[in-house]
Order: sequence, then C-alpha cells, then structure tokens
Amino acid sequence: MIDESVLLESRTLRTSVLDRTEVLDRVKTLSLLPDGLHVTTAMVATYFGVTVEAVRQLTRRHREELAANGMVVLRGADLRTFESDNVSLSLGSYPQARRSLTVYSRRAVLNIAMLLRDSEVARQVRAYLLDVEQASRARLDGPALDDRIDQRIAHVLGRTVVPMFNALIETSGGHQRELVALRDGVRRIEQRLQLHHARLRRLEGRRG
Repeated sequence: MIDESVLLESRTLRTSVLDRTEVLDRVKTLSLLPDGLHVTTAMVATYFGVTVEAVRQLTRRHREELAANGMVVLRGADLRTFESDNVSLSLGSYPQARRSLTVYSRRAVLNIAMLLRDSEVARQVRAYLLDVEQASRARLDGPALDDRIDQRIAHVLGRTVVPMFNALIETSGGHQRELVALRDGVRRIEQRLQLHHARLRRLEGRRG
C-alpha cells in the first residue's frame, strides 16, 4: 500500500493519478459553476471544509503545478466573458468589480486534495485515491495472465513453428522462398514477444 505521505510529497506520484477525478464525487459531491467545468476558490474551500485563505496559501506555494493542471487566473476581457457565462458570478452581485478571479478544473481540485494536509475531506480523497490505485495495480500484478500468454506463444513459436518451417524449407521445391519469408516473419514475432516480456520485467523491477 502506498503511504499517504508519499502522495503528499511526490509530484510524480500525484501526476500519475490525476486522471481519477471521479474520486472527488465518491467522497463528497463537488458543486460546479454553471459551465459544469470549474469552481472558484470559495467553492474549493467549502468542498474541503477549510478557509479561503488556506486555499489561497496553498495555491501560492504550488502555483506552477496547479496551473499545469487547470487552475486559471482570469482578468480583463476573459474575466468579463467568464462571469457573463456564469450567472452566479455576475458583477451585479458585487458592489465593486473585481480585477481577477481564480478558477479550478476538477483535475486541479484533485491536485489540491493531494496537497492539502489539514482537511479531513482531503485525507478521505487521498485514501480513496490510493485504494483505487492499489486495486488497479493488483489487477495488473496479480496473475499476469497476458504476460504468461505472451511467454507461451513465444515458446511455441520458437520450439515448434520455426523448426516446422525449417523442415518444410529443406524438402520444398518451388515454394522455398515463400516459406523462408514466413519463417522469418514468425521469428520477428517471437523476438517482439521476448522484447515485450523483457520490458515488463524491467518495469516491474522499477516499480518494486
């Protein structure tokens, strides 16, 4: 099992699971703006049960990472267009027009869940996320059926099919060239399967 502290500290690990945004709604419903794509800083704070300032401090510390995953600061014409498309953010609700607005995609919210330490909801998201990732790895690492099938096919090709072609080539007449081409094709398939098997073993060694 991957420890939660590793997820908090490793950007590489966070990046590897950022596509699992469905985990957010499994822990707690994430309310979105009318565009169905974004949330504001206040909405992020509400979801995680923390203050707006806590979210702002986190975004300042991890601005580059969050920006890469869908956090956007809107200003000027972009801000006016965005607010006109999202009625709940219309400027008529505010005594003064604001100069900027930070919005987050679901991917950015999941990113925050993996960075926010002092939130029970964030901890639940991380725990659920790690459980899903562990289950996914278990399916890949369990019986390794595809790997065994590849090995078996390579074995049959190398020990049975290629020798059969060799025997046919020795006794053939006019079709010798075609048989040689077929045998060489089988050998290439065998080599590719062996290379695939070797790559899987190297990946498993790195992951271990």
